Amino acid sequence: MLSTTAFRLRTSHLAHVIGIALFAAFTALAARITIPLPFTPVPITLQVMAVLLAGLVLGPRAGAASQAVYLASIMAGLPLDAQGLGMAALAGPTGGYLIGFVPAAFITGWLAENLSATRAGRFLAALAGAAVIYAAGVAWLAPAVGGLHKAWLLGVAPFILVDLSKAMIAAALTESGQLLFRQ
Repeated sequence: MLSTTAFRLRTSHLAHVIGIALFAAFTALAARITIPLPFTPVPITLQVMAVLLAGLVLGPRAGAASQAVYLASIMAGLPLDAQGLGMAALAGPTGGYLIGFVPAAFITGWLAENLSATRAGRFLAALAGAAVIYAAGVAWLAPAVGGLHKAWLLGVAPFILVDLSKAMIAAALTESGQLLFRQ
């Protein structure tokens, strides 16, 4: 018979594994909600919100692990990116954003755990996570579009207000998500 402590450890471990898998799947589903913009190769998706929520809900390590699973699925050729390209997406203009999901989830989760546990603290952590995604995306996009300034105009400026909204929503939903996945 399992002791109470052993049962809690197994339940906690199982909750983390399930959370990692579900947030990887949520990120893949969020990629399907896509609004292409005619003036930029980067579409609007709900992926940023999924990444931020992964870090906020699961914490830094499990949040980053969920995004690593998502990224590994794309690298394995599964068409889970916004354009359904699979591994080819990593070589395209949005590859940097995808790669940035892993550190963004980690930074978001780490800051949320180390700042105040208020909604404002979670919102600031989410903004930092979005900044990490932007930095990785712009660095990747810049050579393809002719420099950092143009990459900023095409890969960050059109998305700031939308991503502010996603960060607010993620900060508001965090406590409910934590009730499901954290002990």
